[in-house]
Amino acid sequence: MGLKVKQAQVINSYGKNETVPYRITSMENRNAYETHLVSSTDSPEFTHLTRALTRSSLVALDAEWKPTRTRQSTFPTVSLLQLACRLSPRLVGSSNELLLPEEESVVFLVDLILIPPPSIWELLRDLFVSPDILKLGFRFKQDLVYLSSTFSSHGCNLGFDRVEPFLDITSIYNHLQDKQPERRISKDIKSLATICKEVLGISLSKELQCSDWSVRPLTEEQRTYAALDAHCLLDIFEVFQAKVIKEGMYALLGNIIQNVPDQLSSISILGLKEILEEDDLCNKIMKTGFVEAVDVLRATACSDVSREIASEEGMVMRSQHRSSLPMGESLLNVVKKYGEKLLLEESDKNPKKSRKKGRRRPSASLIRKERLLEISDEWQGPPPWDLSVGGNGCPKFLCDVMVAGLAKHLRCVGMDAAIPCSRKPDPRELIDQALKENRVLLTRDAKLLRHGYILNNQIYRVKSLLKNEQLLEVIETFQLKVSEDQLLSRCPKCNGRFIQKPLSTEEAVEAAKGFQRIPDCLFDKNLLFWQCMDCKQLYWEGTQYKNAIQKFIDVCNLNNITPNL
Repeated sequence: MGLKVKQAQVINSYGKNETVPYRITSMENRNAYETHLVSSTDSPEFTHLTRALTRSSLVALDAEWKPTRTRQSTFPTVSLLQLACRLSPRLVGSSNELLLPEEESVVFLVDLILIPPPSIWELLRDLFVSPDILKLGFRFKQDLVYLSSTFSSHGCNLGFDRVEPFLDITSIYNHLQDKQPERRISKDIKSLATICKEVLGISLSKELQCSDWSVRPLTEEQRTYAALDAHCLLDIFEVFQAKVIKEGMYALLGNIIQNVPDQLSSISILGLKEILEEDDLCNKIMKTGFVEAVDVLRATACSDVSREIASEEGMVMRSQHRSSLPMGESLLNVVKKYGEKLLLEESDKNPKKSRKKGRRRPSASLIRKERLLEISDEWQGPPPWDLSVGGNGCPKFLCDVMVAGLAKHLRCVGMDAAIPCSRKPDPRELIDQALKENRVLLTRDAKLLRHGYILNNQIYRVKSLLKNEQLLEVIETFQLKVSEDQLLSRCPKCNGRFIQKPLSTEEAVEAAKGFQRIPDCLFDKNLLFWQCMDCKQLYWEGTQYKNAIQKFIDVCNLNNITPNL
């Protein structure tokens, strides 16, 4: 029996009634799509997966594994494979009536811990090389290397050595930038979160990327993260495909006009409305377009047994033992123009050895010392603000870039939480700032613990991944006292203090001139405004303020705290 898992409803990027993709402006505009956890080949979810692949012409790929901190002699074992499928419409009945699917896309989370890899190796191999399915990925070569190693270690000697046709999201992003021909594209590779923000207008949280994906059962947050990480690739491709279709329409119209006889050359000065109003011109254009449409149909026609797709090296024959719908015309054009091949060489299948030669081997005592520093991440000794060591009793923290989100959460509960002065500080800069400002350095970087001898009782490694859990961990570790009166008493933006006397609406409008816009809807609500003394940002007690207060009351469990009498 397959493991039955509640289907999580995640939000899609496009309205159901829209036929043309558009750019996302907010998370609220996203449609629900289903997420299925496939944990057994005997489960209904696996049957759904095999059927979905026969109706998919576009599949986004992603993989998750347990992160490793040090260089290993073997590749990590992939724990989860995500397949986000865009389902094609299907033809039913003898009259070939078009039946639209109930769901435009679906995400399958294939649990490689619970499913024996040999039982799905053939299914995945056919998917990876099927000429009828375009595969998407974000820097997927590393994922493919780890997948191949995982399946090879389970008796699938061949593993996986190629994915084609394939399209990398980084290539799509570069095509969407509208770069000038003479300008060079930056070699800096954008993160997936950055691409989602720029192309889709959404924030993609990567907090769970480094979580332990080998632990079962997966949490609801992990399943949601994994599904969204794969499905956003489909969303990005939709934007790209819309652009390609638009460019193709302009090119087709240009070709049609060029093929019109000489006596129609004057149409270049006419608008589309005038062209269509001229019966003779319109008929000749339509005839030309019809001939090109027939050519398209001939080029994309295929038999029930096999289908050939032209490529630069020759012809690629479709697998005959697993049927799938052929690509549509627009998708086939994308493959012909932008499609790639992801190939693994023999050198890719072996872990890279360190290139550092002649390096002196550290002594056993030094190795033991470093291991003790990395393992001893429990907090020891009083913090620098403790009264017993001459402090003033006011907690002060410095959050490095790995826990920058924790800094905002600490500020929201009234704690003094600074961030590094520079965007990419080195360890020496962090240490100097912590010592100078008498703060405890919070980090998730185990290597920083090696500098603990310099920062005596002023460095702590945060173990939790999620911001809410990190906040609770810091509160518990340092025995911080949080009350409802402290909530939102600091500026979340810069860590500054607010002015003591609130501003009226008129005073706030005057203070915000040339700096911040006060919404017109607030003018008749008689609200009070607070201004940060450092960055001058204005705040007021609106809906977001009330929601934030309630959020941190729940996170810190302040409702259940008994006041001291």
